[in-house]
Amino acid sequence: MKKKFSIVACLAAASMVIPAGPALAGSTPEHSEPRTLAENLVGPLSMAVNSDESVLVTQNFAGLLSRVNDDGSTTTLHKGKKDWDVAGVETRRGTTYFVESVGAGDPNALEGYLKSINPQGEVRTIANLASYERENNPDRDQHYGFGPEVSAECLAGWPAFPPARYRGALDSHPYGVAVRGDTAYVADAGANAILEVNIETGDVSTLAVLPARPAVIPAGTKIPVDMAGTTVEVPACVVGHEYAFEPVPTDVEFGPDGRLYVTSLPGGPEDPSLGARGAIFRVNPWSGSSHVWAEDILSPTGLAIADDGDVYVASMFGNEIIKIDAWTCDKSQFLAIDGPAAVEVRGSTVYATAGFNFADPSKGKVIKAGIR
Repeated sequence: MKKKFSIVACLAAASMVIPAGPALAGSTPEHSEPRTLAENLVGPLSMAVNSDESVLVTQNFAGLLSRVNDDGSTTTLHKGKKDWDVAGVETRRGTTYFVESVGAGDPNALEGYLKSINPQGEVRTIANLASYERENNPDRDQHYGFGPEVSAECLAGWPAFPPARYRGALDSHPYGVAVRGDTAYVADAGANAILEVNIETGDVSTLAVLPARPAVIPAGTKIPVDMAGTTVEVPACVVGHEYAFEPVPTDVEFGPDGRLYVTSLPGGPEDPSLGARGAIFRVNPWSGSSHVWAEDILSPTGLAIADDGDVYVASMFGNEIIKIDAWTCDKSQFLAIDGPAAVEVRGSTVYATAGFNFADPSKGKVIKAGIR
């Protein structure tokens, strides 16, 4: 019997979700043996699968949008400028959409665009997303960090980054794209927002600002203070208090119910030091209202929704593809694989990127596995 996509069941079961984990010994895997379609990709963080099962993949760290060929080679469809990031690939009716950006975290260097490539290979700039961020800064009124119950004297011992208390800063890093009709929905990981873009006119508006993700700071917590991985232990006076981290939306997809489903990194430490704090938000594309649909996921960077409503999530630092049952909301490990970043479902096949590693991002690959 075909399962019904049940949002009510998932909301009711949110506090009873079973944690993902290895399959039981002796159990039959839910997938066929994974097959590698392409390898030696540089930071493949986003992908799309066409109706003919051809695969498009972004090599984010190389600024490339590529097509995977049958022999495992790739053809470059678009090459960005040096140090630019290409992400969020999506295809609709022969047109490919993607985002391209640079300068995330640096207000003076921000540039970012939604672009498209038509079947003739012509690239069109649809919208300037960085300009929209500068003019509007959607999360400018949202509070992050500690609340007023933590004294300024206590916070004098807190590291400079992340800030102890602040409001949404000027930042943009478009990462995921979903297209329906004449509208593109962009998950902007820097703006902490889902943006609506009219793909005909280029007009941009804010559909939703995702809420902050608070976490209680436990004793002994160490906070990374730079990209080199340097950490410092938090002052004892903040232990037991909540820190409101940014929500950091990554992928965005439409569900069978017409709602948008958005993966969200936890902000702050992405390792398990503060727990598996990643989440999936459900966003109403008409009103912009949003709420947590599933949580307790480690570093979710991509998701896909099958025809029966089951949700597949790439847990990058959890080294697994997680399956969330549409009816029961139970989580289980669908596939154990190192560094998955993006996942797509086409019929009875799951496609994913894997092998992501900050130390050596050139070992990425695209794989596929059948659903049993």
